[in-house]
Amino acid sequence: MGIRAALPRYELYLYTAVLGGALIWACSWIFEASSENINRKTFKGNVKPGWHYVGRKMDVADFEWAMWFSTFRNHILFALTGHVIFAKIFTLVAPKVRIRVYHRSFIFGVYGSLAVLVTMGWTFMAMVLSHCFILYSVALVKKKWLCFAAGLSTLASLKLEPYNSWQETLVTGSFDLQDILFYGGCGFSIMRCMSFGLENCERKDGNYTFSDLLRYNFYLPFFFFGPIMTFDRYHAQANNVQLTRKEREMWNITTKAVLHLGIILLVDVCFHFLYILTIPGDIKLVVKLSDWCLAGLAYSNLVYDWVKSAVMFGVINTVATLDHLDPPQPPKCITMLYVFAETHFDRGINDWLCKYVYDYIGEDHTKIFKELLATICTFTITTLWLGPCELVYIWSFFNCFGLNFELWVAKLFSLPPFSTLERAMGEAMSRRIRGLFNAANFWAIVLYNVLSLNSLDFAKMVARRLIFKGFPLSTLSVLLVTYCGVQLVKERERQQALKDEPEPVKEKAE
Repeated sequence: MGIRAALPRYELYLYTAVLGGALIWACSWIFEASSENINRKTFKGNVKPGWHYVGRKMDVADFEWAMWFSTFRNHILFALTGHVIFAKIFTLVAPKVRIRVYHRSFIFGVYGSLAVLVTMGWTFMAMVLSHCFILYSVALVKKKWLCFAAGLSTLASLKLEPYNSWQETLVTGSFDLQDILFYGGCGFSIMRCMSFGLENCERKDGNYTFSDLLRYNFYLPFFFFGPIMTFDRYHAQANNVQLTRKEREMWNITTKAVLHLGIILLVDVCFHFLYILTIPGDIKLVVKLSDWCLAGLAYSNLVYDWVKSAVMFGVINTVATLDHLDPPQPPKCITMLYVFAETHFDRGINDWLCKYVYDYIGEDHTKIFKELLATICTFTITTLWLGPCELVYIWSFFNCFGLNFELWVAKLFSLPPFSTLERAMGEAMSRRIRGLFNAANFWAIVLYNVLSLNSLDFAKMVARRLIFKGFPLSTLSVLLVTYCGVQLVKERERQQALKDEPEPVKEKAE
């Protein structure tokens, strides 16, 4: 049934009350577990003194979050600030010295190359340039399968032993972030080179130049951490000669920057009261927690991972927007997801995979066997990108299965007698029944992805408690709360659909 199916307002108010009460209830359990176990031996390494005026210790289990606001802040943020200042100076000086506007991509590439060289050293730069040269040479052949083979082979040399360790020893030194930036810079470079090669295969007249590849690859905001903007989009936007701002664009950029600062402060405050990252690592403690506490921990870990991704990509996207680019948006919040087809935590990688693999093989995603082949190929590349290991294999298998299972169920319920029954029951009731299936699907997404954020043992514990030991009370109550959340998300999507495409006004018969 259509997305425009409406529900009574009082019913939505009830859903809001139930969802709000459940979230407060789950947070109270997590707060109690955090307060009572603050002095456990297993907490000492991950719970350390925080803001003294809060009067509580802080959860610092996520090294990435701590890194961004210590070493990252001191090095990479400094380089990004320099990029912004350099771009502004170029914009002001270019007309006076008669430098054409489309040369700005070259200037950005030069600044990015110098920043990478100073930050990482000449051996790292030589390695990245060798990747670029090899994949550019392959791109000149204009064979897509050869570009994929060369690109994935190069990526495998970065992700598989002993080749990755050998390359890392050539590059890394005493710089605190050098090992992290090594894998980020090389990995994203290879994916960008593959995008360049595949777009070059699509070009009918001639080839893109090696200079085009270097300008694209060494754009500093995207270099180390992404997101990946496919070459065709970047090339068109970076060489656009009409640099104009949209209405209220600078106001929106400023608002987003302030919003990101507020989110960072809010997360830091939450880390002082809710130890959502440390508790899942202590399985002996997890066994003693209530079902509601476990459900809250699993959900909050995925929300936090989204927040972390949104902040990181939000800062980078702000810089890119100042450069008159339209970068990939931050990932969709886990709270808004109830289908596997929209589940991703890096929209740039997702766009890359969809364009070159998933949509290319799956076409319109209505045929079962093509969809199965498309998802298998997509998650095979994703597994290589993440680094093959047991946990990634399990994550890839279940997410691949979930994506296909959605299509199988949709195909089944599009056939009689299910389709006939759905048409007979009306749009509102159809939306309610679909919401029940979406609620179960939501928790499948949570369980399949929480194992990649915490551990396989924690994911198994949550699944066992919510599905088996907690049945029927915990299982049905959690599904009821999730159902309320799904319906509120559907209502938001309905209102957005009406705003984008208002329903036509029916003319009265004369």
